[in-house]
Amino acid sequence: MNARLYPPIEPYAQGMLHTDDGHHIYWELCGNPKGKPAIFLHGGPGSGCSVDHRRLFDPQKYNVLLFDQRGCGRSYPHASLEDNTTWHLVADIERLRQEKLKADKALLFGGSWGSTLALAYAQTHPEHVSELVVRGIFMARPQELRWFYQEGASQLFPDLWERYLAPIPENERHDLITAYHRRLTGADPAEQMRAAHAWSQWESSTITLLPSQAHMDSHSTDKTALAFARIENHYFMHHGFLEPDQLLKNAHRLHGIPGVIVQGRYDVCTPARTAWELHRAWPQAEFHMVPDAGHAYDEPGILAQLLNATRKFAT
Repeated sequence: MNARLYPPIEPYAQGMLHTDDGHHIYWELCGNPKGKPAIFLHGGPGSGCSVDHRRLFDPQKYNVLLFDQRGCGRSYPHASLEDNTTWHLVADIERLRQEKLKADKALLFGGSWGSTLALAYAQTHPEHVSELVVRGIFMARPQELRWFYQEGASQLFPDLWERYLAPIPENERHDLITAYHRRLTGADPAEQMRAAHAWSQWESSTITLLPSQAHMDSHSTDKTALAFARIENHYFMHHGFLEPDQLLKNAHRLHGIPGVIVQGRYDVCTPARTAWELHRAWPQAEFHMVPDAGHAYDEPGILAQLLNATRKFAT
């Protein structure tokens, strides 16, 4: 399938949301101020928004709020783990919806960690969600984290796995998320940065069906790698600050919300089983298993389904 993003666009409004606990959250509004309200939720956690994320929505038909979640992108304090949990982010979305988007209901769009956050918000505030578009479904459960960060994906990418293992001594490799946490929150800046790049490159190198230099470069600077690795690892140490199977158990709260689930068949980062389980728990949503794609949103088959979803819900 051929799929093309909408043309580049600049925000018509932007600013900082200042929280009571010391975070300053960058936000922007793009498209038509009178268009259909939508909220874009980026992945990671810790990656921030890109200019291409604006281009997933028809700018004539949508009024889109994008924001950099706590500690990453243009938000600050940079790479901060203080007061940074899923439920802080859900509260931030609610404030941004009310104060910046000024809409009673909005379409929620999120992939990877963004799907986790979209589901958490929608299950907390279903009355404020008009539709839900989620991709590369992730629920931060122990089996999902173990697959990608301890053993599973390592069997498919043994060469890349060696680079991920490199910062960690052999006697700590039985629990790699914890071993990385020690280094990413430690006092040695050089060790912290080495761990940040190794953690970030493991994900960036494995999220597409075929190697993508653009994705490998996306977190290649010290600043982006540190925020991505520290925040992501922090969330995963706490299983996304979710109760066991919380997002599946509460899927009934999504009933009545029109939705689209998009999943790459060969997604190694967030394997298809989780998306299938969500599909079974929320059968009212459309389900699209893309047969020739991995995890990234801009792989052609995935992008085509995402654009179809935003076109479908535009009216």
